[in-house]
Amino acid sequence: MKEKLYTIPLNDAMNANDECPFCFIERNVEQDLIDFVLGSGSSYMESDVREQTDHDGFCREHFKKMFDYGNTLGNAWILKTHYVQMNRELHEQIKSFKPGKTSLKDKFKKQAERQNPIGIWTAQKEQSCYICKRYADTYDRYLDTFFVMYKKDPAFRDKVKNSKGFCLHHFGDLCEAADSRLNDKEKADFYDLVFPLMEQNMNRLYEDVAWLVEKFDYRNKDADWKNSRDAIQRGMQKLKGGYPADPPHKMNK
Repeated sequence: MKEKLYTIPLNDAMNANDECPFCFIERNVEQDLIDFVLGSGSSYMESDVREQTDHDGFCREHFKKMFDYGNTLGNAWILKTHYVQMNRELHEQIKSFKPGKTSLKDKFKKQAERQNPIGIWTAQKEQSCYICKRYADTYDRYLDTFFVMYKKDPAFRDKVKNSKGFCLHHFGDLCEAADSRLNDKEKADFYDLVFPLMEQNMNRLYEDVAWLVEKFDYRNKDADWKNSRDAIQRGMQKLKGGYPADPPHKMNK
């Protein structure tokens, strides 16, 4: 399959020989989005962008990454106008709030089952994030591209077959996506490829971590480290995704 602009990131991710190509893509896309929001292009000064960030806000994780990024003025501008939106919504929620009468049945409900309007509103605010939303749209397109390339490009299939597999998080997403993007025969072939690949590479990570433990035995202090020196961060990535050893992504000054 001839390489096109939209296939380049996936080929780059596969060529990186990472523990998970989708973690590789996720990091690049997320950093690009943070650069867009807070970088030297000053997107936070554009009224249409600020309108969206005011409405969507940011999740706890991305607030932390934005703080680490280092643009104090940019973060302050974003927070200033987002607070206008949040204070307006808070006022409306409080103005319309009427505490419900608690029945005996309500006393035995779990917290997650309660229907307090303020609790519902704050939960919605916690889940709303400008960066998460835009990443989700981009990620869905990458899943589409992955299966287009998987079906049409034998060289890409070979890259998948010879890769280190995926983290469990993205492996689950791939399996879910396969149900709607492959026919029955294609699904059978896909699972026949990725299931052994995942088991093999999960066992590889176990061996790396297990040998790291053994290296702390004084009897093995002079033994070869093999592939265990970075086994902790790779082992964590394989189970949950992401890059635990990455330094904060910072603004280029």
